[in-house]
Amino acid sequence: MARSVTVVVGTQWGDEGKGKLVDLLSTETDLCMRFQGGGNAGHTVINNYGDFKLHLVPCGIFNPDCMCIMGTGTVVDPQDLLSELANLKQHSVAIDNLFVSDRAHVVMPYHKLLDKVEDDARGVYRVGTTGRGIGPAYTDKVARIGIRFHDLLHESVLRDKLTVVLRHHNALLTHIYNQPPFDEAQILADCLSWGEQLKTRIVDTVPIVRSALHSDKTIILEGQLSAMKDLDWGSYPFVTSSSPTAAGAAVGSGIPPRDIDRIIGVAKAYSTQVGTGPMPTELQDAMGDHLRQLGGEYGATTGRPRRVGWFDTIVTRYVAEINGCTDISITKLDILDTLEEIPVCTAYRYQGELITELPDPVLHDKCEPIYEILPGWQQSTREARSLQDLPRNARAYLERLAELVQVPIHSVGVGPERNQTLII
Repeated sequence: MARSVTVVVGTQWGDEGKGKLVDLLSTETDLCMRFQGGGNAGHTVINNYGDFKLHLVPCGIFNPDCMCIMGTGTVVDPQDLLSELANLKQHSVAIDNLFVSDRAHVVMPYHKLLDKVEDDARGVYRVGTTGRGIGPAYTDKVARIGIRFHDLLHESVLRDKLTVVLRHHNALLTHIYNQPPFDEAQILADCLSWGEQLKTRIVDTVPIVRSALHSDKTIILEGQLSAMKDLDWGSYPFVTSSSPTAAGAAVGSGIPPRDIDRIIGVAKAYSTQVGTGPMPTELQDAMGDHLRQLGGEYGATTGRPRRVGWFDTIVTRYVAEINGCTDISITKLDILDTLEEIPVCTAYRYQGELITELPDPVLHDKCEPIYEILPGWQQSTREARSLQDLPRNARAYLERLAELVQVPIHSVGVGPERNQTLII
């Protein structure tokens, strides 16, 4: 197989089913890399090894011949990573192929506490974070006081950095948030322990990526969340602290943009979101509860009920354009199997004005969705194994989504198993 670099990104608000697609594509992939984010979003994967919710480890881990890397753009909690690897090993999954960029940043214990107290302090602008410490870890990275994985291998460097960092964070925690300070000796001991346990996995990814590109290897860059949660392009301030876009994939992986061949955007056949922020098609009624129960729409990381709504083509087209998506993968089509009619949002109305482009988040929150009503198919799609096996109205629904989003469909999910993803 000729060299290819594929980026998999979300095109709604996250939780679209990217992990399932990456798991499937990784069966024929040489290198799979997470390029941003941390343990704040879980990727659900069901395969022959079992049912997994991966928060850190790339979904290519189930292919023992695929090298998996936590890229430079990620922030990683070492203890959570070790726990996730231990769980995979218990399920007979080979984990020797997992590595972490020496430039990736460490999510520290104080980051988790700061995440909770700072989000509570935001009041009406509360993001509803997972409390996993992601935002504060990126804040330290930008402030140039972050701890990197390479630092875990050097005690003197750690001592010097922690003295500076803890002086700052302990003052903030004790004086502003009335929290107890962190003990420097204990934090140092934890860091050294993590370094000892992970030292064979901490690597310089630049030569690895260069070799893969020059050796015509197949590469998948796995993102989390979506551009609607992007720090620059999302519903600010209700966003994550990194760039889960194809452009972010180039930065976080160290792969030049010109080497990216394919960008697959993933979208559910309806919409979901965890956390706060605009969502015009949200259903706050019995239908929303019905779809939530049918789809099992509860956060893989937090367990919180996801907000549920109809497919929003304004959002997905915007995200597809930001990413330059070459293809789109529609997941969970089967959840709509019983519906007689299926609304699709094709525009908004704001103060009497018709809007067909994504507005500023302040206006977006006040928009009224305008729907096109498509006929349902009212029969099961879960046994379909090709596009031709789908009911005519299901195919028409997919064709209309592709037309409105202006991106061709790559694949369709009709269930959680690998063979229930239909590659078109």
